[in-house]
Amino acid sequence: MAADHSAIPFTDLVGVAELVRAFPGPDEEAMERARARDAELTKPRGALGRLEELAIWTAAWQAAHPPRAARPLACVFAGNHGIAERGVSAYPASVTGQMVANFVEGGAAVNQLCRSFGAGLSVYEMGLDQPTADFTRGPALEDAEVLRAIAFGMRAVEPGIDILCLGEMGIGNTTAGSAIAAALFGGMGADWAGRGTGVDDAGLARKIAVIDEALGFHGPALADPLQVLRRLGGHELAAIVGAVIAARMLRVPVLLDGFTCTAAAAVLWKLDPTALDHCRIAHLSREPGHQRLAAAIGQRPLLDLDMALGEASGAVLASALVQAAIATHNGMATFAEAGVATAED
Repeated sequence: MAADHSAIPFTDLVGVAELVRAFPGPDEEAMERARARDAELTKPRGALGRLEELAIWTAAWQAAHPPRAARPLACVFAGNHGIAERGVSAYPASVTGQMVANFVEGGAAVNQLCRSFGAGLSVYEMGLDQPTADFTRGPALEDAEVLRAIAFGMRAVEPGIDILCLGEMGIGNTTAGSAIAAALFGGMGADWAGRGTGVDDAGLARKIAVIDEALGFHGPALADPLQVLRRLGGHELAAIVGAVIAARMLRVPVLLDGFTCTAAAAVLWKLDPTALDHCRIAHLSREPGHQRLAAAIGQRPLLDLDMALGEASGAVLASALVQAAIATHNGMATFAEAGVATAED
């Protein structure tokens, strides 16, 4: 994706919606070639379970067979939320910047996972000195801010990536994610909010109350999914939306991290239920709303490890599954090559 703003094919939120509704579909030829090869590999059909599906899915969305997994990239977007001042997190907003520094120094969990699985890591600080507005009193972002963040996320997706792992960092963003999920799929704060960074009972009660207050304040405006993103989201969540858009346009399969990342991407699903077909939810977060959210968009997460860290940690872990799926698909012998009898012989 070119770095200049003229390369971004929209100038307003209506243009974003039009772009999403014009997304390209999977490459049917590559998908059929992958299916045909899978049927000839030296194994009973279906014996590799979801690894088979992942290999075919990757080929379809890369528009290439054989599929590739040599260049996975994790993108972590970090942003601050005005709502953090309402006591919805166990940590102060200053921790966002401190964790960004930790990513840069190589000391976070995601750094170790990227090293383990050969993934690149790009970390983007989304104006940490300019947090979003308190969304119980007005929109979290102005139109220009959300458009800039979406465009930024689009530019973060580099041509040549094989798999994109998306994640976020931002104190208060599980509150934003819960509010987004409630606005998109119904319910109230208690239906979606979890303990996030580990808030106590009083903190959880504040979190639920803040979400309910925001839903009531914004009311009918939340019928538009992109207004949900603008009014309840954050800079890093809008950047995730942009990255998902760019990945679709550049034919890059996407692994979504946990609850907050999935909530951001779900804005696109609400615009068009096929908009996340090039994405897979990497893991089921410990956040209680994530299973409900995954079901709402018709996906089953690849892993369930009781994690709730964020920072693309689950997405990078799941990239190892995609690499394994592609290695078996590309490297196994066919029945004919191995001289092994098929079930029909």
